[in-house]
Amino acid sequence: MDFFNALIQGLLIGGLYALFASGLSLMFGVMRIVNLAHGDLAIVAAYLALIFVVSTPMPVWLIVIVMVPLFALIGYVVQRGLFARSMKAGPLATILVTFGLSIVLQNLLLQFFSADTQTISAGALTTAAWHINSQISFSYLSLITFGLAIAAIVFIQLFISRTKLGRMMRASSDDPQIAAVVGGDSRHIYGVATAIAFGTVALAGLMFAMRSSFDPTQGPTNLLFAFEAVVIGGLGSLWGTLLGGTILGLTQTFVAFWDPSFSVLACHVIFLAVLAFRPQGLIPRRAV
Repeated sequence: MDFFNALIQGLLIGGLYALFASGLSLMFGVMRIVNLAHGDLAIVAAYLALIFVVSTPMPVWLIVIVMVPLFALIGYVVQRGLFARSMKAGPLATILVTFGLSIVLQNLLLQFFSADTQTISAGALTTAAWHINSQISFSYLSLITFGLAIAAIVFIQLFISRTKLGRMMRASSDDPQIAAVVGGDSRHIYGVATAIAFGTVALAGLMFAMRSSFDPTQGPTNLLFAFEAVVIGGLGSLWGTLLGGTILGLTQTFVAFWDPSFSVLACHVIFLAVLAFRPQGLIPRRAV
């Protein structure tokens, strides 16, 4: 029973990692940007949601509905006003800008919220679980998170493959100059891609905050696991992020079953092994 319980919990944790990674994968696939502020944006979303929880009678599910489009709008503005300028100077400049944004966000959170850990209560849903038997159970929050990860990936994949703007994203990813010739506005296309990425990372941050405690310095850890999931699955491969996140989740839970002190280290070893022996990832990118 312990084996099956570890298997289930690993898959569910992998869903959270995949949700974090989906936006990171999209931004890299479309713009070749590795957003080093990705994890910090999730924590910012968590703190903003905490403000809503404390100061308004809004239920948590409504706060989630509000926060996702709000962060999507912020993402569009940040891309047009900040990332677009740095992209003209090359990929290194963009990495430095996102690194600077990460540092600024962390310090702002420390300034306004202190280093104390916080959590967002989801009411009865926080402890609710589906019990298979006395030893195996499914947390409803974990199941919802896993479902949201799949839904986010399906939405992004359908948007890219079935809509005109999504096909322009694919064209801009492959050859921005040719896409511009056929009428693609790269500024708007990149803005929409960043908006989707910010929306998904806000959703990931909210689900993370309802499942565990968080503090202003948690962002880099979230970024690390998201980046590892992207690399393991395949850079720019959306379904690869789900596979990569699942592998990390399973590794973490099974190693923790043997010795909890090695669970995180084991994830990093898996990441390093993939980089060494299959740097293109387990599901190589075909298109965005």
